[in-house]
Amino acid sequence: MDYLKRTWAEIDLGAIESNYRAIRALLKPKTKVCCVVKADAYGHGAEMLAKVYESLGADWFAVSNLEEALQLRRAGAEKPILILGYTPPRCAGLLAENNVAQAVVGPEFAAELSREATDAGVTVRAHLQIDTGMSRVGFFYQSPERDTASLDAMERACRLPGLKMEGAFTHFASADEGNGGCSYTKRQFACFTGALRELEQRGISFQIRHCANSAAIFDYPEMQLDMVRPGVILYGLMPSPDVRHPVPLKPAMTLQSMVALVKGIPAGTCVSYGRRFTASQPAAIATVPVGYADGYLRSFGDGGFLVVHGRRAKVIGRVCMDQLMIDVTDIPGVKAGDKATVFGRAEDGAATADEIAARVGTIGYEIICGIATRVPRVFLRGGKEIGVLDYLQK
Repeated sequence: MDYLKRTWAEIDLGAIESNYRAIRALLKPKTKVCCVVKADAYGHGAEMLAKVYESLGADWFAVSNLEEALQLRRAGAEKPILILGYTPPRCAGLLAENNVAQAVVGPEFAAELSREATDAGVTVRAHLQIDTGMSRVGFFYQSPERDTASLDAMERACRLPGLKMEGAFTHFASADEGNGGCSYTKRQFACFTGALRELEQRGISFQIRHCANSAAIFDYPEMQLDMVRPGVILYGLMPSPDVRHPVPLKPAMTLQSMVALVKGIPAGTCVSYGRRFTASQPAAIATVPVGYADGYLRSFGDGGFLVVHGRRAKVIGRVCMDQLMIDVTDIPGVKAGDKATVFGRAEDGAATADEIAARVGTIGYEIICGIATRVPRVFLRGGKEIGVLDYLQK
């Protein structure tokens, strides 16, 4: 394949397919699957993965914004798409034209979207978003005994012209916290289903009710309802180490780079910005062209390593914007052009995205979503390259 082998991300489509099937096996036969492909499919390449998920039988896609939805449509995606976040109501015509459903994030938004849709002479597919505990977006409904006014607002929104309110959903705040999040998650579920019952008594029902995110798919099978929304688990990462009933998944992304230069340095030599590392003895160091502008942040360097010739090489000195240095003193034969694995699968000896995340106090999502667009995505099936997404050469 034609791409520059400086630093690149390999995306194992076999792993993606295996993860999807593992998730599907946990679901009831009639439960729909909405594959979350926001943030460029968590950094894995949304255009390619949408095609893969459609071929596997996915029912819906979820994205963050209208731009992501239109990207999928331009790439040929045919399944329904739900925008989980805000879209300017003036885009009602674009939503309808592209058969994209919009989350209705609050009363004022509902009224504006209805007005814009009516003025444009279109009907917008919509999903009522109910805030049962995230306090982010949605109609606030966290205390049913006192939030009756919210039910009235939901009813009014569902009866507005220009909107086809086909779905309703909520998002869990603590489903990934294991036993620690159990009572809160159950409370959110009770609020959500309670709101749906109250609305049904008012003559309002929904074709698609959904609330189960990645963690809830594993730990709360009773909350599947009509559709589930797997996100990070599609890509082979756990929502958190506290998930109580995980299934084996395969990380799909491996970040690769190449050795650019190997040099010997005497004892006392300082390496990289700030001179935070000084060689205590003669050493061989290799420069690798990956840095924080590629998504390997400066904070990852402390305690970090890359894999060269199947062995771990410690990152030394500060990570630079475009390069970092590793100690290859004890790895014989390292030379320019050798592959250096930045992160990937534990069974290959590499650091995993989750391992890096734990070391720097974040989550694996941030690691994979942070891989820059100047890093080509190389798609593999059975170890063979079948396609390349090079954002800078599109």
